[in-house]
Amino acid sequence: MTTALQDRYVLIENVNMTFQTKKGSFQALKDINLDIREGEFISIIGHSGCGKSTVLNLIAGLLQPTDGYLFCAGREIAKPGPERAVVFQNHSLLPWLTCFENVYLAVERVFADTESKMQLAERTSAALGLVGLSHAMEKRPNEISGGMKQRVGIARALSMEPKVLLLDEPFGALDALTRAGLQDELMNIMARSGCTAVMVTHDVDEAVLLSDRIVMMTNGPAATIGEILEVDLPRPRHRLELVEDAAYTHLRSEVLKFLYERHAKKAA
Repeated sequence: MTTALQDRYVLIENVNMTFQTKKGSFQALKDINLDIREGEFISIIGHSGCGKSTVLNLIAGLLQPTDGYLFCAGREIAKPGPERAVVFQNHSLLPWLTCFENVYLAVERVFADTESKMQLAERTSAALGLVGLSHAMEKRPNEISGGMKQRVGIARALSMEPKVLLLDEPFGALDALTRAGLQDELMNIMARSGCTAVMVTHDVDEAVLLSDRIVMMTNGPAATIGEILEVDLPRPRHRLELVEDAAYTHLRSEVLKFLYERHAKKAA
């Protein structure tokens, strides 16, 4: 793979998104341009209604842009595909299946034509092991905590060996302590897997802790990318050490300043 392709692993080029509603046309996104490097962790942050999830759904192939183009690894994104796995805030587990069976469904869909059932089972077990759930493989969703359910969702996504992991506020419904633990777990998982990640979040601290770059969206309608902040904090990152780190504090302040100023302009 060429360096140029690595630097533009996910490419969003001149994208506009307009929805047709009962009240007429609504332009959600305007002139979105973004290059994402292979192995990079990107967070998209902004106020409610700024089109964060719309950008994620476009990369996933769940939506097609009104104008513009999206590419992944040099190929145009025209529909959903296993190379782009999505983790939603709602874990969407099938309640009558065990954790193992929920992940196995995804593995079977992607690899059934090329691997034996034993290999599929090994892939499933490895994915659950990656998120620390080997002990809970035979439990059903109603027998595990919310944090564990979300880890099953992440395992299901990673089991497909995606090129890009897409996370739509994956920890938004969790309590603060569980959320912090899963953020730390996600950092470890991403370091081991090496895949590219794009995450939508409202949480400034989460964005600074996890990201290589933070994409800050302007308010909608016709939202666009206002600023992109480079997060040059060394890895591995440890939240307790970062609390009093001047660089971390500065980055956090820059994001808050952007969000506050944009909100103030909207209110005015």
